[in-house]
Amino acid sequence: MTLLHIQIAEASYDTIPVLHDIDLQINEGAFIAVIGANTAGKSTLLKSISGLMPNVKGTISLSGENLLHLPAHEIPARGVAHVPEGRHVFPFMSVEENLWLGGYCRRHNETALRATLEKIYVMFPRLAERSKQLAGTLSGGEQQMVAIGRALMGDPKLLLLDEPSHGLAPKIVQELHDAFLEIHQSGVTTLLVEQNTKLALSVASEAFVLQAGHVVLQGKSSDLLHDPRIREAYLGI
Repeated sequence: MTLLHIQIAEASYDTIPVLHDIDLQINEGAFIAVIGANTAGKSTLLKSISGLMPNVKGTISLSGENLLHLPAHEIPARGVAHVPEGRHVFPFMSVEENLWLGGYCRRHNETALRATLEKIYVMFPRLAERSKQLAGTLSGGEQQMVAIGRALMGDPKLLLLDEPSHGLAPKIVQELHDAFLEIHQSGVTTLLVEQNTKLALSVASEAFVLQAGHVVLQGKSSDLLHDPRIREAYLGI
């Protein structure tokens, strides 16, 4: 069943168009990778879904409701969680305080929030060890874990991940790889924007390629991983 239907005629910053003629359907439980060069429009696509783009013409339907009719602050309550590039944790709040903020839309169900918090601590044991530590004092990888955990606290239907491995050590990237698979297996529909093409195609089940604001290729990740065009352009093979 289709969870998200993206139909964007154009998305732009001021008068500068970034996305054109996008028509994508994403099924419930899918794990989709979005790959492409810098400035291809990958982050713009995620921002359009979460209500952070100023000018979007078209419709973005989640379970039949057009998100473009909603202000950005109402979209998380519909089940959309966005982990932005750069993490953006609250540095002078503790790890646990950052995580609790992610559950604001569920604040009236503390029992469910505590259960979700414990699941996040199992997924990322380092966060449990540092739960009272200020988030701004953590390493980049640990902050990324906070950002992902904060998004999961809202019990999302749709998780948007923007460049989660950027600038992180290989060991941390592997930990995130494992976490993404676990999140997918739990049933959360995931849309992953990732400059690390090999990582993206190894964890996602499907993928599409953006080029200059257009979708130029889409299909199973395993097929794209072996596509000569992808291997030459994004894997250097």
